[in-house]
Amino acid sequence: MDSVLSQLAIYLTAGVVAVPISQRLGFGSILGYLMAGLVIGPLLGLVGGETAAVQDYAEYGVVLMLFLIGLEMHPRTLWDLRHRLLGLGGMQLLLTVPLLAAGARLWGMPWNEAVAAGMVLALSSTAIVMQTLSEERLLQTEGGRATVAVLLFQDVAAVPMLALLPLLALGAAPHAAPPAGAHGIEAMAELSPWSQLGLVVAAVALVVVGGRYLARPIYRFLSLGRLPEVHVAAALLLVVAVSLMMQLLGLSPALGSFLAGVVLGGSAYRHELEADLGPFKGLLMGLFFITVGAGIDLDRVLAQPGRLLAATLTLFTLKMAVLWLLARVFRLPPQARVLFTLALAQGGEFGFVLLGFAAATGVIASGTADALLLVIAASMVLTPGLFLARKRLAGRLGERGRRAAEPPEAGGTVIVAGMGRFGQTVNRILSALGHSAVLLDSQPATVERMRALGIRAYLGDVDRAGMLEAAGIAEARALVLAIDDPERALRVVRYVGRRYPHVRIIARARDRHAVYQMTAAGASRCVREVFDSAVRAGGHALAALGHEPREVEALLRDFAAKDTRMIAELAALWRPDLAAEENAAFLAREREQAAAIEAALRASAEAEAQAQAEARAKAEVAAAGPER
Repeated sequence: MDSVLSQLAIYLTAGVVAVPISQRLGFGSILGYLMAGLVIGPLLGLVGGETAAVQDYAEYGVVLMLFLIGLEMHPRTLWDLRHRLLGLGGMQLLLTVPLLAAGARLWGMPWNEAVAAGMVLALSSTAIVMQTLSEERLLQTEGGRATVAVLLFQDVAAVPMLALLPLLALGAAPHAAPPAGAHGIEAMAELSPWSQLGLVVAAVALVVVGGRYLARPIYRFLSLGRLPEVHVAAALLLVVAVSLMMQLLGLSPALGSFLAGVVLGGSAYRHELEADLGPFKGLLMGLFFITVGAGIDLDRVLAQPGRLLAATLTLFTLKMAVLWLLARVFRLPPQARVLFTLALAQGGEFGFVLLGFAAATGVIASGTADALLLVIAASMVLTPGLFLARKRLAGRLGERGRRAAEPPEAGGTVIVAGMGRFGQTVNRILSALGHSAVLLDSQPATVERMRALGIRAYLGDVDRAGMLEAAGIAEARALVLAIDDPERALRVVRYVGRRYPHVRIIARARDRHAVYQMTAAGASRCVREVFDSAVRAGGHALAALGHEPREVEALLRDFAAKDTRMIAELAALWRPDLAAEENAAFLAREREQAAAIEAALRASAEAEAQAQAEARAKAEVAAAGPER
């Protein structure tokens, strides 16, 4: 246990120290994780043999990442990518594999090893590319979507590659135990092709039908306990179950999780899932990159640094040539072309799996496999530098990635938290004028009722930081807090006011005291939930006492304006560490205001009555004029 805790402390310390420094220097988080792994592994020797085992668990970060990316993709968006998915993805492999195989032959490999090396090196790093695109907000650009299409096709193609590799062995060695992910292929191989196809179709159908029809009753059941950790466990179980099913069928777990994400992307539970899984994804992805850095054989690198660098640069050059050609053929704009070419030039983490399988089946000699593993790792380590080069090039050309149109439900400039009577009224006003909003509520029944009316509401507790981030608080212009829990609302106001000062917070307040608290916490505007209705009720009472409608409207307008100004003055004097009755300055000003507002209303009423009397007198004179 002590060993496990010490190793965990080493990994966490490396990430906590290295990543902020890397971010500060402008290199991004991935390079920080890779360098952290390099330091604690080859340089200091603090971690060693357990790195491969840790990496097996850390790879689930890639699975979670693709699930979360799937949540952001509407099925219509994925359908729009079909041509690029098959065209760009298929052509990239068809051209890259033989080109890399030819390059490997020039390096002296036998033809079967060269073809296997071409298949291994043709794949790109889903983990690094997706993480970087997400961090730099390039996923919705044309280049970003083209890159995602190729990565998804590679995930599909990796499965038949695993099946084809043993055919290249030429009887060189007996088959050894396949790596993780290959067991399903051996089991499926015993079935007929039609049975294999039927199982795959059934698995995909199960994911689609389950996501569409089972999510609602499951979340209604989970909401009975009101325990956030149960929601988190359910979200993790969903991803693990889908991944396990896909792996048993010989398919990519990451691809299965992506499909599940797409199915659930339009559901009411999208933001809840993002908030539950986001921290796990980030932690596991960071751990994965650290293990990549820690797994580099520094002795071999130092033994032949020139040869390794030349092989890595050759890999970059050949893959970039194919990618640039495809970008031109598919008419990507210049900025998207640069991103597409530089993003996919490295080797990928699935190449480690293919390489291990190729070595185990005798397709590639162990020494060659070790050299190729170093080339893949080196290319992954150098990839953040390619993204930095893309930034420099884009800045020099004065070009920025142009965002593709997002589906209307992808986000909004206003977040409305709480879909009771208060929040629904706010949303009706916004939607009537064509403004989009992200609507959140913690009650599944309320969310389902809204969706039955065609309103895109999402399940989630707004006082969870992850939920707000998933809902898009970083890009929002306003947050309307319509929840009826003052303590929760106050926590949200403090958090948003501190982390996102650009967001205007319009908060529902139960009473004047709540207004003071919210204003001190950072709310831009507070709306007392019964104030306006009470003012209107007072107006009806004045009308019943004989006051003219015009006089009532003027009095109400004057009263509301003066009361709002007085509340703002009192909020400036309010102190959270003192009760109102102990705050002398606050009490004195409140007494002055009460007297002032009564005097002002009486004066306003007298002036209005005088004006109406003069108006009646003039009317009487005008009416009597002709008679005279």
